[in-house]
Amino acid sequence: MKRRSFSKFFLLIGLISGIILLNLHCGNGEDAESASEPAESADPMQNKGIGPISNVELGPIDAAQVAQGEQVFQTKCSACHKLDERVVGPPLGGVTRRRSPEWIMNLILNTNEMVEKDPIVQDMIAVYYTKMTFQNVTEPEARALLEYMRKYDSDHPQAGADMQ
Repeated sequence: MKRRSFSKFFLLIGLISGIILLNLHCGNGEDAESASEPAESADPMQNKGIGPISNVELGPIDAAQVAQGEQVFQTKCSACHKLDERVVGPPLGGVTRRRSPEWIMNLILNTNEMVEKDPIVQDMIAVYYTKMTFQNVTEPEARALLEYMRKYDSDHPQAGADMQ
């Protein structure tokens, strides 16, 4: 009887080991070294995302755009986001210190493709369990949202300090 229990135990250990080895060596085409690196190992401020925005020139904060951005935020974003606390999605305070302006605007404008392909967004989905949905935001509205977040971040230097 003991021999049968040991045989089952070793069979189970062998199966588990095989599954682990298979997962380690048969990934998605990446070599073992790059597969073990976290998606955010590169500087996220250099990631411009995927979409129509390749360059954003930032100047002084524009009060008119801030006001427009606040209105757009309340209309299209506030059901899932707040600036200072988690709701459905992450708090957005401090995002302009963690992500490039191009990445922020591309996520807003090209949500579906960013959700499917951007490694930073993929990591966020793993934490928040929800995919962001496209809110039919125009490019001028996305720029105003960026300005609204820049203003918030300039007024709240500690916002998002615990976020990645």
